[in-house]
Amino acid sequence: MKLAEALQERADLNRNIEQLRVRLENNCIVQEGETTAEDPIELIKELDLSVEKLNKLMAAINLTNCTTIVDNKPLTAMIAQKDALSVKLSVYRDVINTASRTAYRATRKEIRILSAIDVKELQKKADEIAKNIRQIDNKLQETNWKTDIDFI
Repeated sequence: MKLAEALQERADLNRNIEQLRVRLENNCIVQEGETTAEDPIELIKELDLSVEKLNKLMAAINLTNCTTIVDNKPLTAMIAQKDALSVKLSVYRDVINTASRTAYRATRKEIRILSAIDVKELQKKADEIAKNIRQIDNKLQETNWKTDIDFI
């Protein structure tokens, strides 16, 4: 199995677990004399199996990410770098949005609101960060499809 396939399977398992949670909640109480649409005991068994499979899959993915080296660093380092850059980009974009707002003044005597930063320069930095994120993501995707994962 390729790492990319394992990541897709992990996403599927997470969706399945969420659906099981909802189904369990919908079937965990019943009016006296009635029956539930689904057997909650069977749903719990299915949930337990899905969580066990997810646990094994996540361990295999994490081990593979730690041991796979790309550009002289493990995949985990690339993932961390991408995540950190994404946080930084989010903050930059929020600041750019706030600083770009123009304040309406009805008369010349009203207080002027000005940007305290160079929006154009910060936008250039944000664009560069976004480009770096795309490059890292492309490298990660390429590696994910080339890397085999040992999953039991």
